[in-house]
Amino acid sequence: MRGVGQHGIRRILCVFPRYTSSFGTFEHAYPLTGGVQAFMPPQGLLLIAAYLPADWKVRFIDENIRFATDEDFEWAEAVFVSGMHIQRQQMNDICRRAHAFNLSVALGGPSVSACPDYYPSFDYLHVGELGDATDELIERLARDPSRPAAQVVLKTASRLDMDKFPIPAYELADIKHYFLGSIQYSSGCPYQCEFCDIPGLYGRNPRLKTPEQITRELDKLLECGISGSVYFVDDNFIGNRKAALELLPHLIEWQKKTGYVLRFSCEATLNIAKRPEILSQMREAFFATIFCGIETPDPVALKAMHKDHNMMVPIMEAIRTLNDYGMEVVSGIILGLDTDKPETGQHLLEFIDHSRIPLLTINLLQALPKTPLWDRLKRENRLIDDDGRDSNVDFRLPYDHVVATWRDCMGRAYEPEKLMERYEYQIRETYPKRIQPRTPQQRSWRNIKLGLTMLRNIFWKVGVRGDYRRVFWKFALRRLARGEIEYLISSVLVAHHLIMFARSASRGKTNASYYSLKLRETAETAVSAEHKAVATVPTLRADRSSGQRVTPV
Repeated sequence: MRGVGQHGIRRILCVFPRYTSSFGTFEHAYPLTGGVQAFMPPQGLLLIAAYLPADWKVRFIDENIRFATDEDFEWAEAVFVSGMHIQRQQMNDICRRAHAFNLSVALGGPSVSACPDYYPSFDYLHVGELGDATDELIERLARDPSRPAAQVVLKTASRLDMDKFPIPAYELADIKHYFLGSIQYSSGCPYQCEFCDIPGLYGRNPRLKTPEQITRELDKLLECGISGSVYFVDDNFIGNRKAALELLPHLIEWQKKTGYVLRFSCEATLNIAKRPEILSQMREAFFATIFCGIETPDPVALKAMHKDHNMMVPIMEAIRTLNDYGMEVVSGIILGLDTDKPETGQHLLEFIDHSRIPLLTINLLQALPKTPLWDRLKRENRLIDDDGRDSNVDFRLPYDHVVATWRDCMGRAYEPEKLMERYEYQIRETYPKRIQPRTPQQRSWRNIKLGLTMLRNIFWKVGVRGDYRRVFWKFALRRLARGEIEYLISSVLVAHHLIMFARSASRGKTNASYYSLKLRETAETAVSAEHKAVATVPTLRADRSSGQRVTPV
């Protein structure tokens, strides 16, 4: 379904803000690949681009790949921007650059929907999801694309049903340059974890696309050049368990039809371990990785943050169950909770050793607007408005101790030898339990060429030039001797990023909270030399508003 413009063809420039160097966007892995420059294609802007009237001209730019140029702004009649709280500075910078060409700029997405007052400079604020506010914005621009005399705030009162969503305009993005593909099946989550803003923004009753929509989107992603993995960016894949069970047979049939050329990953609550009927079909659909917001192994802390559902199955048992279905677990971990003690860091490291989870997003607690945590800390006068800090929370423990604990945990958890030991465990105990399709599509010349390119880059950049090459070759030679080339590539791509990023973290060169507004140097991984001069405004680490769910290929 598309919006309708009644008064003429318009030229719309959609600009996605730049990320900064972060744990969850894997920029240190990009040089090891065959041309990756950015993390995932942004669903929101590509959806809006597809929804615009069919005769409108649309240009999409992801500033993680290239910056919008003067020529782009000169071409446009209006600019659309979207992003999260931690992209606030970049979004305001795009607005400033567009206004230099006297263009009207419309802002949508989770940040402005939660905090419209953050963005006084934009001409149009789109608050809420796709719906009647979107139609009104299109109609206004169709009548007159010039800047309004005062800011216009459009609030969605009637959301468009997700089964009427168009396929995101993947054809506008250079899909082959993304680390992962992305797809959204549902919106909303039934749980009310204290720190999470998803129920406040998108509701507790998950809304859904149809299985047919999802398979059409997967077809489009393949057509546009995606390879490797596709991440279901739903806030909780089993937010509606009945719907998940209805979707999975369609995914299984799609995989059989296309030759299992893609692996799937998603995020779900840990109580998915109690659902063997779902896990068995996820295995058949080739779900290889699942992000679970474990947050903490401390049951007292889980109860305090209203995440009791993580205790429906003992955490270690749940992890083993998921591993038994061939799914590697990725975990979110939070430090700085009110229940933390001086020894919490050491207990976390012990949990990492026992769980054998390779990838954990260890993050300092940050209070997001429109969350129960924000409301509670505001009542307790414990919100701190200081962009020079790594968190806006007045912790129970001394601030310096909490930050030091985070740095220590990052440094020790991702020591090369320890990390490779955890991958050894996954290769031995988890990966063999996946289905093992061997199809002509997987053995295509394109895939073989890509694999050889990545092997060459890994051997040179890690095995020859890397400073942990002894650990690498011990791991790599074992893979080569056993013919585990795919495991070698997938493990090292992620491990190299984790090792490099963790070193920066332990030296205090990255934010301890990935939501922090503390300014850092902008990463340069995807910016060509002629554009580096444009990146003069420090940018912020980009996340999904509910927490960046990082999932390896």
